[in-house]
Amino acid sequence: MGKGGMSQGEGSKVGEENMAAWLVGINTLKIQPFLLPSVGPHDVRVRMKAVGICGSDVHYLKTMRCADFVVKEPMVIGHECAGIIEEVGEEVKHLVVGDRVALEPGISCWRCNLCREGRYNLCPEMKFFATPPVHGSLANQVVHPADLCFKLPENVSLEEGAMCEPLSVGVHACRRAEIGPETNVLVMGAGPIGLVTMLAARAFGVPRIVIVDVDENRLAVAKQLGADGIVQVTTSLEDVGSEVEQIQKAMGSNIDVTFDCAGFNKTMSTALAATRCGGKVCLVGMGHGIMTVPLTPAAAREVDVVGVFRYKNTWPLCLEFLTSGKIDVKPLITHRFGFSQKEVEDAFETSARGSNAIKVMFNL
Repeated sequence: MGKGGMSQGEGSKVGEENMAAWLVGINTLKIQPFLLPSVGPHDVRVRMKAVGICGSDVHYLKTMRCADFVVKEPMVIGHECAGIIEEVGEEVKHLVVGDRVALEPGISCWRCNLCREGRYNLCPEMKFFATPPVHGSLANQVVHPADLCFKLPENVSLEEGAMCEPLSVGVHACRRAEIGPETNVLVMGAGPIGLVTMLAARAFGVPRIVIVDVDENRLAVAKQLGADGIVQVTTSLEDVGSEVEQIQKAMGSNIDVTFDCAGFNKTMSTALAATRCGGKVCLVGMGHGIMTVPLTPAAAREVDVVGVFRYKNTWPLCLEFLTSGKIDVKPLITHRFGFSQKEVEDAFETSARGSNAIKVMFNL
């Protein structure tokens, strides 16, 4: 279990009773006590102020699982978060009580070969907020390693700090795809991750971006956020050929890199067919655990497929993008809720419905 907290009976309370949103069954969340561990010498205790709802949180609520991770016992939900430091460990030198911080939610072992190579996001011992059996951060307070808490600049809000987590996915994808000012980018999916990937790509200097989705409302948002072209598609595999033509026409030139931010048979098939010879397809979304896609034609055109899993060393760059104004995530936050039992239930219902909801945020 990570530093975030302990199940009832495992620790001692700090100050007033600490409450958290517990996932206790399918479609069942309960606000219940959440006991914190003591603050270690390299830890901080943070009062949560902003926590966003991620698609994975909704998956856990609806099915008690996400990909291969299965919730087998009650778990505190949430991992996109920012807050204010209330206590620091004796060895913590770079943070003080009162600092506003964004939290990177994954604690790696720092001992395995992957960690030593710098690819700590792939650590097999990763303890990640709200990934079973590790508790999350939708709570009044959590305890977390200080080196995973990043001080927010004065002009970056706590909500923007919480948005560093989804934005990190887009930043890491852009780094993996090695995009830049000479890269034309296609984004499959205009959900939260597709939109932050689009924003990150623009911040990396990409000159032209086309984004694709089945939902016209989300495409309208993408256009408002700066997409150069939008294409509405269907969910039918039979339409891939004609839609690739529409997408390429909307781009007006070769598609160098495609980010599949949905991860379905249809989106990946479209991405592989639309990307130019010698280009790259970056698989970001994980909609289907197993996909059947036309890899042989793509291989014959030397289209590289690049995988993305979470992120590494992204918070400093995310904060730089937010501070400088190169990225504005505020328009993505469409709904806000407090932290009562009813509001928690309503917030998750709103997020699960989708439609005009992009990012649902708790203000604690």
